[in-house]
Amino acid sequence: MTLVDNRVTGFSLVDEDPEHHRFRVHRDTMTSERVMKDELERIFQRCWLYVGHESEVRNPGDYVRRPIGNRPVFMVRGVKSGKVHVFHNTCTHRGAVVCRQKSGNAKVFQCFYHAWTFDTEGQLKGVPGREAYGEKLDFDALALKPVARVESYRGFVFACFDPGAASLVDYLAGAREYLDLIVDSADGDMEIIKGTNEYCVEANWKLLAENSVDGYHALPTHDTYFKYLVALGTDLSGGVAGTSRDLGNGHVVLEYGAPWGRPIAKWEPLFGEHARGEIAALRANLVAKYGEARAARMADTNRNMLIFPNLVVNDIMAVTVRTFMPTAPGQMDVTAWEMAPRGELRQLRQRRLDSFLTFLGPAGFATPDDVEALESCQQGYDSGGVEWNDISRGMAREPHSDDEAQMRVFWRRWAQHMGSAGHLEVGR
Repeated sequence: MTLVDNRVTGFSLVDEDPEHHRFRVHRDTMTSERVMKDELERIFQRCWLYVGHESEVRNPGDYVRRPIGNRPVFMVRGVKSGKVHVFHNTCTHRGAVVCRQKSGNAKVFQCFYHAWTFDTEGQLKGVPGREAYGEKLDFDALALKPVARVESYRGFVFACFDPGAASLVDYLAGAREYLDLIVDSADGDMEIIKGTNEYCVEANWKLLAENSVDGYHALPTHDTYFKYLVALGTDLSGGVAGTSRDLGNGHVVLEYGAPWGRPIAKWEPLFGEHARGEIAALRANLVAKYGEARAARMADTNRNMLIFPNLVVNDIMAVTVRTFMPTAPGQMDVTAWEMAPRGELRQLRQRRLDSFLTFLGPAGFATPDDVEALESCQQGYDSGGVEWNDISRGMAREPHSDDEAQMRVFWRRWAQHMGSAGHLEVGR
């Protein structure tokens, strides 16, 4: 079957043939300026996109600035209302950016161009030379413009530029279960640790979406890391068994037994003998609250989850929140944050941060490997001669966690959003 209706002048960029166990994606999806333009319009302007976490704007007046869907916005907690707002970062006078710092605390935001001033609720409060406008200047109409839809789930704040979009709860679908596991494991009080990892990858953004839930690449690509773990005494003899799940709306997850320690409640020698008792107490608390089965799932299993289109939540040896935005067909900007239980034990926080940076940091074991792999793919596309990527692994059997069923979920959703734009014109 083809996933996008063919036109007389073209064919689908995503092609599925269940009878012959074939699923393929045309490489123009990774290199075409037209495809990227349509993605920004049909995906990034219509899907819910992760903005940040409520803990980043814990106090009235706290704000963070970041691009969402290649649009500059900022998130701020209103001083009067206490609500979290997400505004378009543009002055209603002549358009200049009004929030000019990455983060901070403010009572007002003043446009540096003509000094129009807005409060943290977005209201216009000051206009130099006010008398020049007469008595009919409409301050309410000139307030900062909020993004069309803003909703939060368990502290994760999302925005959508489509006012007619379904609710965030409906959009998240089965991904809610996995966000709940993270938040509940910390008594509902998770926070983003201050500081970010930001880097650019010379590869198409969809390659990182694939890679983030690709169990097939782990052993060959990250061989050095697994050897490092073995050298430290980690027992990997039992392998890493797991499952993949389609969570709906293009979201997918890999869930597998953790071969290493997890600061949430699974001790390992690297944590030190002094931490054994504290971690045992944390685990006992989880069992008392949620029962043995759910507590074991929280403590003993890893999860790599992709929330379509561009949010990854890795709940592994640390909890990582990562977004990636296309800046060109062969380029993306990546931002990653570390999430942890608020007020956790100092030694566990240190272990968590060390694990985060050792494996997932820009200079860690995993991230440089992944960047090299993705950039190598992008370079390979320039060679030509091969039109299609094959994503068929596992179609002839009940899929394993190292098969490619999860990538097929992503691409089916991509094709649905792209509609008639997801085709290749013959004779282009």
